[in-house]
Amino acid sequence: MTGLAAAASQTSTGEAFQFWVLGTVAVIGALATVLMKRAVHSALSLAGTMIILAVFYLANGAYFLGIVQVVVYTGAIMMLFLFVVMLVGVTAADSLKETLKGQRWLAAGCGLGFGVLLIAGIGNASLNSFNGLGTANAAHGGNVEGLASLIFTKYVFAFEITGALLITATVGAMVLTHRERTERAKNQREMSEDRVRGNHLPPLPAPGVYARHNAVDIAGLLPDGTPSELTVMQTLRKRGQMRDVSHESLAGLKALEQRSGERLGRDTAEEEEVAK
Repeated sequence: MTGLAAAASQTSTGEAFQFWVLGTVAVIGALATVLMKRAVHSALSLAGTMIILAVFYLANGAYFLGIVQVVVYTGAIMMLFLFVVMLVGVTAADSLKETLKGQRWLAAGCGLGFGVLLIAGIGNASLNSFNGLGTANAAHGGNVEGLASLIFTKYVFAFEITGALLITATVGAMVLTHRERTERAKNQREMSEDRVRGNHLPPLPAPGVYARHNAVDIAGLLPDGTPSELTVMQTLRKRGQMRDVSHESLAGLKALEQRSGERLGRDTAEEEEVAK
C-alpha cells in the first residue's frame, strides 16, 4: 500500500507537461473571459476553458465528470449563452453605467472571497494526504456510483439547495422578461380584416426580392429600383443597420441599358447597310 501511495503522489513527465501547457491555456482563457470587451469573445474564451477542464478530468480518470463537462456545460449551457448573445447583438458600445449602486464593489468582494476559498482548498489538498481516485472508485464500485453515493447521502442537502436556487433563478428570469398584454390578442379573422383594410393586401415581400444579395440587412428592390424597407426586419431598421445597394443596382441597370442600346444601334446600322 505504501508503494501504491508513493506512486500515486508522483507526477510523470507527460503529466507535468500536460498540466503546465493546458493549465496555462486555461488561465489565459479565464483572463480573456473577464478582460474581453465583447461578450461573444468572452463566451468563447469561457467555453475553451471548460473544454480544457474536461480534458483534465479525463486525464485523471474521472471519465463521467469529463463527459458531463463537455456535454452539459460546454455543449449546452455555454452554446446557448453564446447564441443568445449573438442573437441579441451585444457590442462593445454597451453602456458601462452601473444600474445598481455598489455592484462593482460587491463583485470585487465576491471575487476576493472566491479567491480565498480557492487558495484554502488548494492548500488543504496539497498539505493533506489522499487515497487516490482508484481507491475512491473501488470503495463504491465505480466512478459514477461513487458520485451518486456522495451526492445523495453526504451532500444531499447542498445538492437540493443548489437545485432550488437554479429553479428560483429560472422562474425569476421568466418573471423579469414577461410583459403583460395591454390589449386583447387579435384572432386570425381580425388580422385578415386588418390586412384587407390596410395598404398591403398581398403578403409582404421577402428579403432579397429583385436584389443581387442574400444578406438580411439589405433591402429588396422594387421593380423601379427603389429599396423596400418592408423586406428588412424591424430590429435592423431601428438600429440603422440596413444597407442600401439601390444606387449600385441602378448604376448597373443603366450600364446594362447603355450596352443594350449600343448593341441594338450597331445591329440597326448593319441591317441598313445590308438593305442598301
